[in-house]
Amino acid sequence: MRLLAAIVLVGLPWGVAAGDFRSIAADGTPMYDAPSVQAKKLFVATRLYPVEILISIDNWVKVRDPSGDLTWVEKKSVSDRRTVVVTVPVAGVRQGASDQSPLEFRVQQGVVLDVAGQPSAGWVRVRHSDGQSGYVRMSQVWGG
Repeated sequence: MRLLAAIVLVGLPWGVAAGDFRSIAADGTPMYDAPSVQAKKLFVATRLYPVEILISIDNWVKVRDPSGDLTWVEKKSVSDRRTVVVTVPVAGVRQGASDQSPLEFRVQQGVVLDVAGQPSAGWVRVRHSDGQSGYVRMSQVWGG
């Protein structure tokens, strides 16, 4: 068990920490099974698709996606923009980071939201593409 932990820590790239969430920069971004354009394309990601960067090697990054799949993508295709995707049937976005705070709006499963602040105490501030913003429980989204 300790050996595995050591391997994971050594495998982390320069300047990338576990939990380094980003998003895909452009629609039509191919996700590969290995760090090469000759590798098998597993699927094509859309712009703002959230990913967690695990490893960075040369011009490639290995990422985990919301379903837990591990894929490779060209580094130039990853944006610094942080997004989350709703993982529950309906998430409530509130005016403040509290269950007692008034409900601002509801979001359906699969909707991508911009991260507008650092997660804190189980909540993250988010912004919908239509401009609405508020706080959502981290347990209702992936990618924070």
